Amino acid sequence: MSFVLRGASVRHPSTAQADAGAGFALHDVSLSIGQGEQVALIGPSGAGKTTLLHTFACAHRAQSGEFSAFGMSPWDLTHAERHRLRARLFLAPQTPPLPPRQRVVTAVLAGRLPQWGFWRALASLIKPGRLNTQAAYDALGRFNLQDKLYARVDRLSGGERQRCGMARLLVSSAEAFLVDEPLSALDPTLALQTLVALQQESARRNATLICSLHQVELARSHFPRIVGLRDGRILFDAARAQVTDAMITALYQNAGNTPQPTNFSMPPATIVAHC
Repeated sequence: MSFVLRGASVRHPSTAQADAGAGFALHDVSLSIGQGEQVALIGPSGAGKTTLLHTFACAHRAQSGEFSAFGMSPWDLTHAERHRLRARLFLAPQTPPLPPRQRVVTAVLAGRLPQWGFWRALASLIKPGRLNTQAAYDALGRFNLQDKLYARVDRLSGGERQRCGMARLLVSSAEAFLVDEPLSALDPTLALQTLVALQQESARRNATLICSLHQVELARSHFPRIVGLRDGRILFDAARAQVTDAMITALYQNAGNTPQPTNFSMPPATIVAHC
């Protein structure tokens, strides 16, 4: 089992520091996700999707309840043990934290930093080497971005930065991909290409893929399991065939935003087999 939450309530750290009595971003959440599963998180803005991903990434600590990752309780580990656990996870935020003056090849290879020692990381920063450069090029190619290998990050568009972050994920050795709104700055063709690459890589290495999406129809079409969040609570956790229009309406009703309409269609030959 990759992740298990039992009755977990989580405040965002900035809220917790400002006001110990502030409300929770996640309320009494119980959720289990097995190794190799591909799960879409959907729900209105502010539902708790990002907080849930950060909790899985051992970045946010639950104030109550239980949480385990790969059978371990992260907050009972030593700092060094928790660091090794985090190296098995890859959290991809909606806006990747890419240094603006860095070259794309270096930004992508940062996905390997958890498995490198200090001197190897420093050497890669100065001169990546042929094999590492090829790995970065191949990863970028999965997102049609290989021509940007030596471009500066601050010369990339928002969508190119998102895809650069996804290429960083591919070169990592992570066993779980925690991806927050990876398609928000992409056109339909690039969004579909990005999703296919993520799902195929997840299937290839039997890595868990948990992806938050605002494109509800895309989630319903291509993810075998969908979790609906609203106001920090799970409204439903179901196989995609069991998710009805009425459930989606209830999830977004009077929430201030509505699911984005989509025209995505994935050619049958590209659908990930176990999805």
